[in-house]
Amino acid sequence: MNRICELFDIQYPIIQGGMVWCSGWNLAAAVSNAGGLGLIGAGSMHPETLREHIRKCKEATNKPFGVNVPLMYPEIETIMDIIVEEGVKIVFTSAGSPRKWTSFLHSNGIKVAHVVSSSTFAKKCEEAGVDAIVAEGFEAGGHNGREETTTLCLIPAVRKATDLPLIAAGGIASGEAMLAAEVLGADGVQVGTRFALTHESSANYAFKDRCLSLQEGDTMLSLKSVSPTRMVKNEFYMQVIAAEEAGASPEEMKELLGRGRAKMGIFEGNLVEGLLEIGQASALVHQLQSAQEVIVDMIQHYAEAKQKLTEQADEEE
Repeated sequence: MNRICELFDIQYPIIQGGMVWCSGWNLAAAVSNAGGLGLIGAGSMHPETLREHIRKCKEATNKPFGVNVPLMYPEIETIMDIIVEEGVKIVFTSAGSPRKWTSFLHSNGIKVAHVVSSSTFAKKCEEAGVDAIVAEGFEAGGHNGREETTTLCLIPAVRKATDLPLIAAGGIASGEAMLAAEVLGADGVQVGTRFALTHESSANYAFKDRCLSLQEGDTMLSLKSVSPTRMVKNEFYMQVIAAEEAGASPEEMKELLGRGRAKMGIFEGNLVEGLLEIGQASALVHQLQSAQEVIVDMIQHYAEAKQKLTEQADEEE
């Protein structure tokens, strides 16, 4: 049996990324009901909002689901307490060291996966005792690793560094990409962008429509002096580039970024002044689907691609 399916008790080794302003209870429940693992994105939620989403997710699905927690969250202790109190059994952590919280979560019967952008961090995760690792490449949307290592290069490097169950992320939006990740050593995939552009995603429809029209090269990694972020080239992006080219300090970049810029763009649909976080895979997605349709499509194309390779190998023999 697939290690990721066994670890999380799911049908397909497809994890839905816990994306800010996209990954509410509705999306998480839909993905879990379709056989994947849905994640509620705590990064854009106040503590009591997270509690509400967990409870609604429980009502909407009897399948496993989890919560994604950025470890730099300012109210991290409160968030972790709520996760324990509400009986969540799976947590994906990111943006920080998993060492402190993994033992706490394990002591409360919670399985832990941590997101990394390098094989060095993967080794530290193994030392911290996590149950699985998400290796996220440069293609991903939102906040990104400073290493700028692509998924194609990152997965085999992390696989060499650890024997833990490995989930590939970054630029994965198809069954063919899922098969490629498996060939490189991954046990499963985490999909963000394609699930962000579904009916159940809590992102604003103006944001979804804009992202569905994107072509290759329409997103770029910027804000590198603050926190590397992949974003759509819009008016705010041009302000960021102008400031960086003018030699703005990290403090000046933080001031330009301000508060609530991602909420403005993704959740409120301000396509001019908002920060529009999305991955490179958006250039491959041009149709709004349901979460279930995404999973069915990915599994079908995965099987077809695998069969094609098998037939080609047989012909060569």
